[in-house]
Amino acid sequence: MTMNNILKITGAAAVLLCAVACGNNNGGEEAAAGEVKTPIVEVASVSRENVPYANVYSSTVQANIVNNIAPQNGARIVKINAEIGDFVSAGQILAEMDGSNLEQARLRLKNSEDELNRVKQLFDEGGISQSDFDALELNYNVSKRSYENLLENTVLRSPISGVVTARNYDRGDMYGMSQPLYTVQQITPVKLLVPISESDYTKVKKGDKVTVTADALPGNSYVGSIVRIYPTMDAATHTFNVEVQVRNEKRELRPGMFARATVDFGSVENIVIPDQAAVKMQGAGTRQVFVLNPDNTVSIKVVTLGRHYDNKFEVLEGLDGDETIVVKGHSLLRAGDKVEVR
Repeated sequence: MTMNNILKITGAAAVLLCAVACGNNNGGEEAAAGEVKTPIVEVASVSRENVPYANVYSSTVQANIVNNIAPQNGARIVKINAEIGDFVSAGQILAEMDGSNLEQARLRLKNSEDELNRVKQLFDEGGISQSDFDALELNYNVSKRSYENLLENTVLRSPISGVVTARNYDRGDMYGMSQPLYTVQQITPVKLLVPISESDYTKVKKGDKVTVTADALPGNSYVGSIVRIYPTMDAATHTFNVEVQVRNEKRELRPGMFARATVDFGSVENIVIPDQAAVKMQGAGTRQVFVLNPDNTVSIKVVTLGRHYDNKFEVLEGLDGDETIVVKGHSLLRAGDKVEVR
């Protein structure tokens, strides 16, 4: 056999093998193309539940009362009795000013009191007129009020129980009336001003409970209540303030802390669905769900969602409440597809 014949036989065999192999491959592809798999899905029934209505708002902790303590007139400071950070009680002496004017006022009061007591007996016996007695009594009352006013501005007391947050002068300074001598803040309780959306204006009332958390105190929560509702709206933000008071008995919340206030508006019965059933429509901001029909085909309904809670969505529009919807396996579904329920 010549070399040319050998080459011809070898080439023919290769062509035959290729034809057989290619034929087998094409047959497999046609079989795969002809095979249609039914999507397997998981479904759930639409239900109605009481949907909790609560919103979380950012706020800042504030002292319930802030008192700036200072004498009425300039004077020398002779005693300093409290420092920044001290907790003081109502009526506690914080500082004392120079008392020379106070002593003079005390002497004038003593003299007026003695004079009034002396003439009172004469007045009772008819020895002086009513007008003269009234003039002496008036002089005594004026002296007494002047002394009490000087005493209040010489011996400085805290009008509230709280913490000293500022001391702007030292002992021996001449008080110059430019800033307060002390600032005392009441932090039991504390308060927060919470900006509520105007759409919720009719939902809040005095006495409603509010849960407060602070970033500086992780893991802790505090219960407060609404004590005041502001009567006007902010035209720029369309919000109104409510004042929330927290007892803060352990003094853990401090003025200036960033806090979050959760306001509970109660609950409303509505349709709810598992959140994984809501599919975002491509190219749009709307959501849709696949509804299972009696013949095991699916149809699409566009829904309007409300609140999200506990892995559920509230449905405001789009469902009647008696549907069965697809919760898993809907990634490749189209309207009209027949499905197999797992």
